[in-house]
Amino acid sequence: MMYCVHTVFIETPQNQQILIDGGPGSTVLEKLGKEMPFWDRTIDLVILTHPDFDHVSGLIEVLRRYQVENILWTGVLCETAECQEWQKLIKEEGANIYIAKAGQQIEGGGTSLNILYPLESLEDKEVSNTNNTSIVARLVYGENSFLFTGDAYQSVEKKLTNVDSDVLKVEHHGSKYSSSQEFIESVSPEIAVISVGQDNKYGHPAQETLAVLEKYDIRILRTDINSDIKIICNSQFLKLK
Repeated sequence: MMYCVHTVFIETPQNQQILIDGGPGSTVLEKLGKEMPFWDRTIDLVILTHPDFDHVSGLIEVLRRYQVENILWTGVLCETAECQEWQKLIKEEGANIYIAKAGQQIEGGGTSLNILYPLESLEDKEVSNTNNTSIVARLVYGENSFLFTGDAYQSVEKKLTNVDSDVLKVEHHGSKYSSSQEFIESVSPEIAVISVGQDNKYGHPAQETLAVLEKYDIRILRTDINSDIKIICNSQFLKLK
């Protein structure tokens, strides 16, 4: 599993590949080129947590260069140029398209990916804040568990159950609007990964978020400091690289 800025790449023991979000621009292509064999031009599952620019833009480039077998997203109404291009390309891709809803479970390669949010289908719905439509998913492999949270705010955190996980992808790049103390207690992660660009104008991650994580002695990894973060695991142990 590899964390880059605004994107997560997962490869199961059976070599099934899952890409969660694409980050801004085409950098994701360079990262995939380092992790996938040059002859492998297929990705089993692409998940778009929500259609903001810094999550969808890179996936547009992925769709142009890779064969994607399955796509999971929320289907919310969005009018940006990037979102319009995303919708055009996924129709042309010929992939199986699924609309995310809590309770869905994706099995493969000894892993189980469970969708925890949104609680109901958001297909073709107008929303005022796409961050709070983010797909939240929990991946389980043996005794290891990972929680992926998109850019969800604390209001979404309060609605989530079954979140206890070894590794947490911290919401919204470490924003002060996410990662409440109650939520961090519920997740009780050993490792928190903050996906954030260097010198970002929003000042992420917020000191409030870092303070909560430090209070519980959680190991913090940041893409702006640690660059790409790779976690290798078997059914029992995690190893950072």
